[in-house]
Amino acid sequence: MSQVKIYGVREYLLPIRNQLSEVIHSCVVEALQFPVDKRAHRFFYLENDDFFRPATASERYLILEFIMIEGRTVETKKKLIHLLYARICEQIGLAVTDLEICILESPAHNWGFRGMAGDEIKLSYTITI
Repeated sequence: MSQVKIYGVREYLLPIRNQLSEVIHSCVVEALQFPVDKRAHRFFYLENDDFFRPATASERYLILEFIMIEGRTVETKKKLIHLLYARICEQIGLAVTDLEICILESPAHNWGFRGMAGDEIKLSYTITI
């Protein structure tokens, strides 16, 4: 299980929302071996005055926050991060200084979906990769 929160300034994020979602999803499918039909993206649109950024970032600055069940190796998570930087920068035209990524993990028993706790569900994909 994994969910993605995407934060950015509304006027810059909204026009690229669909393309960005496609790029993020392609990275998740490849790095985390997710099924193609499994996607949970949430976009958080902020007003420019409400989104404080590092001095090195422009108004196009984005934060991607991945929330997932623990179990992936360090190498798998690094692969995801590297794919995201490569594809988002190339396909969306974002500078590396305008993208920050954070992966947050929690045990399967802390998740609830399909009426059960996450450690009770048989998933159609592998988490320990």
